[in-house]
Parts: sequence; C-alpha cells; structure tokens
Amino acid sequence: QVQVMESGGGLVQPGGSLRLSCTTSGSLNGINAIYWYRQAPRQQREVVAISTTGGVIRYADFVRGRFTVSRDDSKNTVYLQMNNLQFSDTAVYLCGAGIYYSGGTIRRIDSWGRGTQVTVSS
Repeated sequence: QVQVMESGGGLVQPGGSLRLSCTTSGSLNGINAIYWYRQAPRQQREVVAISTTGGVIRYADFVRGRFTVSRDDSKNTVYLQMNNLQFSDTAVYLCGAGIYYSGGTIRRIDSWGRGTQVTVSS
C-alpha cells in the first residue's frame, strides 16, 4: 500500500556531506516510522536511524554526532543529513516505512525503497 523512494546518494570525498531523502506515497495508514538502513559490501544490513511521527528519533552509535534526521510531513519526506562522511560510510542506503512503538519493542517495516548508493572516496 505504501511506496518508498530514496534519493540523494552520490560520490563524496572524506569529510564531505550528503543529504538523503526518503519520500513515501500511497496509503500511509498505520505507518508511524521511517527507518534508515545501510548495507555495505559483505556486511549485514544495519540500522542507521529511526524517525517516528511522534517525534522519536534514534541513531546508531556509529553515526551519532554526524548524521541528523529531519522530517517534512507536508511532503511525506524524511531527510538524512550526513556530515563528516568516512570511507566506512560507503554503502547502499535504504529507507523503510513501518511502525515503531514502545521504545522499539514493537517494530516492523512494511515497505522498502530500492536504495541509493553513497560512495566515500578520495
């Protein structure tokens, strides 16, 4: 029912910045959270950040202080501002729409975007 699309990836030098966008469309009934994941080559998919309509924002330790999530609900869009990017941030970044309640004890992703490539290289 809900469609998800990411954008904003690209090639950036170490220390540079990118802003990713995650836009949802279709039926948003029951959806209260946007998840940012990433998957680097030969690594597991890992959570980067989570943002809920109730104002809860969570960050993975490896991005805390560098990445910032913001929302524009009028556009059904969640942004991921990525600063001071490092080689280890190279990955496909994926957006998922789902639910996140009770401190994450109740969580589910219903729909995924196809991902956007972020490459950090000198």
